[in-house]
Amino acid sequence: MKNTFRISTFILSLLFLGCAPKEQGTEQAEQAGDISTVQLTQAQFDANGYALGKMEKRTFPEVVVSSGTIDVPPGNRASITTVLGGFVKKAPLLVGDQVKKGQTVLVLESQEFLRLQQQYLEIYNQLEFLESEYLRNQTLYGEKISSQKNYLAAKSRYETAKATLKGLSGQLRMLHISPEGVAAGNLVSELALMAPIAGTVAKTHISQGSYVSPTTEIMEIIDNGQLHLELIVFEKDILKVREGQPILFRVPGASAESFGGKVHLVGGSIDGGDRSIQVHGHLEATQARLLPGMFVEAQIMTDSTQGWSLPEEAVIATEGGALVLRLLSQKDGVYSFERMAVQRGSTFGGNTEIRADRDLGGDAQYLVKGAYDLIGG
Repeated sequence: MKNTFRISTFILSLLFLGCAPKEQGTEQAEQAGDISTVQLTQAQFDANGYALGKMEKRTFPEVVVSSGTIDVPPGNRASITTVLGGFVKKAPLLVGDQVKKGQTVLVLESQEFLRLQQQYLEIYNQLEFLESEYLRNQTLYGEKISSQKNYLAAKSRYETAKATLKGLSGQLRMLHISPEGVAAGNLVSELALMAPIAGTVAKTHISQGSYVSPTTEIMEIIDNGQLHLELIVFEKDILKVREGQPILFRVPGASAESFGGKVHLVGGSIDGGDRSIQVHGHLEATQARLLPGMFVEAQIMTDSTQGWSLPEEAVIATEGGALVLRLLSQKDGVYSFERMAVQRGSTFGGNTEIRADRDLGGDAQYLVKGAYDLIGG
């Protein structure tokens, strides 16, 4: 009785599997009597937006894939600092403001500015007296009236004061304070910091009334007029990269649009950490939308080949390689396609290079839109 029950269950299972629904592609292939073919009716073709096309000869570049950032040359980036600390009295600029070279970007005030000027003025006023003392002792020493000790002491005081005055004068000029004005008694308690280059305020680290320490970065100005690429290329690819080669890059976080450039410089040494080298690229044209610091994905065109191609979506990757659907016939409102095994070459600009053991030219047509729906991945 138990054996009879098991046999019945097995037969029912086979019947159930035989009645299971089939995938659309498999069903169409079996309708054609051959698993390597796919059939579509005209209604199916139109309803799903399928499209036919022929293979075309295209040039495919051989590329080295890299990544990096957009940057500017060192001369196009300026940090605003101060030699002496002070409190911010005026801070009129915001991030994004445009500035001209020599424009005042910040005003500081501090008693240190006054002390430096007072020190300069004191030495300046002493210098004439010290010079006369030096000359008088020089004359007396020459006439054997005064000792060499007095002469050398007077000379030392004069030379020291002269060197100190020269140093203080240089400090004042670094602060954009005129030593001649200080000598005339015009002392200032405010210091105006000016933009060393024209550009855009990229960073600001201060607020009204805050104290600024010497050498601390107050503000950064960037001139975006000479954007360039700083790319990383790994050791295995570096011998393929040379100056003058085209670069195609995009900013994946901002846009799908591609931009062009060229290799300008190739680094001279390998980074021992990740075995990579830096490649410097110039943009083909000024791009106002691009900004320093943006991450880029780039392709460096190192060589090129010619071959037959189809749109990228017409070539479906499989475990054994790739498949395309080649039109066998179109009659009585039915499209018959052959599953054709091919090898994929390079993909560029939305097209994929096709390689196969058979002739790919001629008038043969292929399903260039909707192949994935019928073949699957």
